[in-house]
Amino acid sequence: MDSFGQSTHAVRAGHHQFVDDQHSEALVLTSSYAFDDALDAAEKFAERRPGNVYVRFTNPTVRAFEERIAALEGAQDAVATGSGMAAYLAVSLAVLKQGDHVLLAEGIFGTTTKLFLTYLKKFGVSTTVLPVVDNPAWLKAIRPNTRMISVETPTNPLMRVADIGFLAQLARSHDAFLLVDNTLCTPIFQRPHVLGADLVVHSAGKFTGETRLIEAVKGVLRTVGPSLSPFNAWIFLKSLETLPIRMLAHNEKAAELVAWLSERDDVDAVHFTGSPTHPQAELVAKQQTGHGGLISFEIRGGQREAWRFIDGLRLVSNTTNIGDTKSMITHPATTTHGRLPADAQLAAGITPNLVRLSVGLEDTTDLMADLHQALRVG
Repeated sequence: MDSFGQSTHAVRAGHHQFVDDQHSEALVLTSSYAFDDALDAAEKFAERRPGNVYVRFTNPTVRAFEERIAALEGAQDAVATGSGMAAYLAVSLAVLKQGDHVLLAEGIFGTTTKLFLTYLKKFGVSTTVLPVVDNPAWLKAIRPNTRMISVETPTNPLMRVADIGFLAQLARSHDAFLLVDNTLCTPIFQRPHVLGADLVVHSAGKFTGETRLIEAVKGVLRTVGPSLSPFNAWIFLKSLETLPIRMLAHNEKAAELVAWLSERDDVDAVHFTGSPTHPQAELVAKQQTGHGGLISFEIRGGQREAWRFIDGLRLVSNTTNIGDTKSMITHPATTTHGRLPADAQLAAGITPNLVRLSVGLEDTTDLMADLHQALRVG
């Protein structure tokens, strides 16, 4: 490039297209890709030739993340989106149409329920909400126009468990498909595809499933653009490397806290699929190999006592995320499920005295001490 001017050097010098010898996955921060020639561009845009086209729907870093999560889930393929809710919207746009019917589990993440009951309803998609544990109710509610069955198992935050095998058979027998939100267990402790699910969603913003369904979702990404950024995909790739050992640690610490909370007089109930008194313990053992780090419990009293307890915590963070290395607590009735009507909250078990705790990786004794002093305040 010696013959070029300084402006050209400033733009073009040192630009290497290939870094195949790197040990870590590449963080590819480009919006577009160079083509070999005009024919190569035409063939890739028409999807007659594999390769990257535009970051909205093709990126090497994002693709590496998709391949890794698909392998963990035992799925044929995966597609990543910008958020978990973007994943739900993308699959809805891909497979639902006016006049279709959806069966939706009760007591799941409140925003998911809001999407189906408020926004998809505007486009002619009807939804029936059912208790996740009531198999006869699912049998009775399915219709000829039911296109999708959508469940979260375990549910967030009551830890109720859906019978994935039963629902998968029900969906197949009515030419529908089963979507399972596997956010709480992750593929480390549960693999819904093995149990018959057609699609699996995670709150990291990705779907796994059969190739035909994933290709339909990818079509939505290409047109609508709820895409995962390459940087976030790279962060997720690094996170997945330690997911198995982190989930084991979350699980162990959560179990210790559940046993401790269950003995307290100021706690009325504790919800955790690893509890020996869980009403669906047999189904849990059939579907899950572990339980993760999310628990919820009901403080004696009402909302005032729950809020006072949360405000009294000194170590645990008051925030609505889950799955962090830091322990986090929230009041579902006024945060994650706050947009649901009061009767819908109560039907789903979201009571005013319920709090949700995402158990992090701190020393369990420190967490117990913080919870203890805050419960005394409450």
